Amino acid sequence: MLVASLAFVATAQGMTVPPPRSYTVDLFNGVNLDGWTMDVPERDKAPWVREPFIVRGNLLVSLGTPGGHLITKDSFSDYTLETQYRFAGQAGNCGVLVHASKPRVLYGMFPQSLEVQMQSGSAGDFWCIGEDITVPNMEKRRGPKAKWSVNGDEGRWIQNLTDNSERKLGQWNQMRIECRGRSIKVWVNGKLTNHGTNCTANKGKIAVQAEGVEVEFKYLRLTPIGKF
Repeated sequence: MLVASLAFVATAQGMTVPPPRSYTVDLFNGVNLDGWTMDVPERDKAPWVREPFIVRGNLLVSLGTPGGHLITKDSFSDYTLETQYRFAGQAGNCGVLVHASKPRVLYGMFPQSLEVQMQSGSAGDFWCIGEDITVPNMEKRRGPKAKWSVNGDEGRWIQNLTDNSERKLGQWNQMRIECRGRSIKVWVNGKLTNHGTNCTANKGKIAVQAEGVEVEFKYLRLTPIGKF
């Protein structure tokens, strides 16, 4: 669903002209998964295995297993993405991937992207998946430079600025991700939890993970930055 606002103002000559228009796009329509594709490697050989993403009670639900990704059909650049999510049953892992491109580049599962972590207690971490990003105090937050990686078993994790920004288990959390050029900022419940620059990608698809436990999403709303 596209939400747009448009007002008209009077000129000195009595004519009316539209000012710049801002708009927000609901990537999840609350009814079905139109606009998304699902990549679940396990289903390649066992197509009878359940799909790990469903719509339940107007919520987008990641069931956690089998592992995979729900990926937008469209690509985006220069935007703010806002979502409200919760781990309803047990604490665990999930994430939103931005600038996603080539599928299954890591472990035959994860698409090339920059992951914004939602794992309980660590929301706002960055994980490099075939893409890279720079943050202040890099070695303190990522480990020794010699071990930095975008496709290995270590050196891909960049710790956030404010661990434990989430609310209690079962309560709703608000995450805001701003992708502006090659900069990415993340807020969790109003707190700036990460800010990286010099990202090796500045556009791509958006993905949600199924990574072990059930996670509910009320919405995923995208607002372009500086594009009308």
